[in-house]
Amino acid sequence: MSDKTQTDSAGPGDGLIRAGALVFFAGALATLVTVFPLFLGASPFPTYMYGLSMLMAVGFLVAGAGVLRSVAAGRRQAREAAGSASR
Repeated sequence: MSDKTQTDSAGPGDGLIRAGALVFFAGALATLVTVFPLFLGASPFPTYMYGLSMLMAVGFLVAGAGVLRSVAAGRRQAREAAGSASR
């Protein structure tokens, strides 16, 4: 029995993980930009900029959903393989 999954093929949840990482890093950049003026003694950014910092949490949740989706697909595939092997 050969494995039909190629090493460069995208599995279920991989897109969510990549998107979550991008959103997380955008939130991390927004956090650095927002906090930087506070260290310099400059006037702080408007309140909505602090809201952009929440993108870190959103990205983390999106990536976590991608991991859970990938795990569920792997378990489903293992269950199907075990079911066909026992027949």
